[in-house]
Amino acid sequence: MNEQTRERQFHIQCAQGEVGRYCILPGDPGRCEAIARHLESPVHVGSNREYVTYTGALLGERVSVVSTGIGGPSAAIAMEELVNIGSHTFIRVGTCGGIELSVRSGDVVVATGAVRMEGTSREYAPIEWPAVPDFAVTSALVEACKSLGFSWHAGVVQCKDSFYGQHSPARMPVSYALEQKWEAWKRLGVLASEMESAALFAVAAARRVRVGSVFHVIWNQEREKAGLDQEERHNTEAAISAGVAALRLLIEQDRAKTT
Repeated sequence: MNEQTRERQFHIQCAQGEVGRYCILPGDPGRCEAIARHLESPVHVGSNREYVTYTGALLGERVSVVSTGIGGPSAAIAMEELVNIGSHTFIRVGTCGGIELSVRSGDVVVATGAVRMEGTSREYAPIEWPAVPDFAVTSALVEACKSLGFSWHAGVVQCKDSFYGQHSPARMPVSYALEQKWEAWKRLGVLASEMESAALFAVAAARRVRVGSVFHVIWNQEREKAGLDQEERHNTEAAISAGVAALRLLIEQDRAKTT
C-alpha cells in the first residue's frame, strides 16, 4: 500500500484527524508528556516503537507532540508520515553538545543550517544541497529566545549518525577522518553537534513543508578540553518553551495571512 494513502500510518500509528498541522518533534519519547503540558487539553493519541504522540492546542489550533527516536532514519519516518496525514509545520526540540567555546551548557541553540555528516539526507538530496531550515520558523525561534530572555545562539550545527564516533573518535578505525572533520567544524564556527536536523531539513524540502530546530545544550566537550567552566545540565525547559512560543508566533502569522 502507498504510505501516502494509508489511513493509519505504519510507524507512528496515527491517522488523519488525530494530529495537528503544527508539530513539535522531540527525540526522547519520555519527553513528550512534559512538552504536551504546555498545550491546551493535551490527549495521548498513541505509542508505537519510538513514536509517542500527544495532541492538544495552542491559540485554538491543534498542535501535536511526536517523538522521533534517535537519529535521522527514524526522524525522517516520523515527518514523512505526519506530512501524509496533514501536518505542515515542524519544530524539532532536542538536545545537543556544544562545539564553539562560547556555547555553554544550559544555553539554547537555534539551527540556521546543518552539516550533513549523516546518511539519511543523502537519500533525499545530493551532497551539494545545503541543509537549511525554513526561514520563518527559524525567525520565530530566534524571536522566542529573545522575548523569553534566554542565553541563546543561532548558527550551523553538525549532524552525525554515531554518538560514540563523536565522543570516542580515537578508538574508531576511521579516527583519522573523524578527528580531521571535527577540527574543520571547529574552524568553521559550528556551534553544536546533534543527530536529526539534517535529515529533517532534507525531508521538509522534499515534501515542501516547514521545519526548524532548537536545542538545549547538555555540555560542551571543547570547553572541557580547554579547562573552562563546565557543568552537565539536562533541564530542557528553556528549549521547550522556545519551541512552544515560536509555534504561537507562527500560528498568529499564518492566521494574519488569511485575513
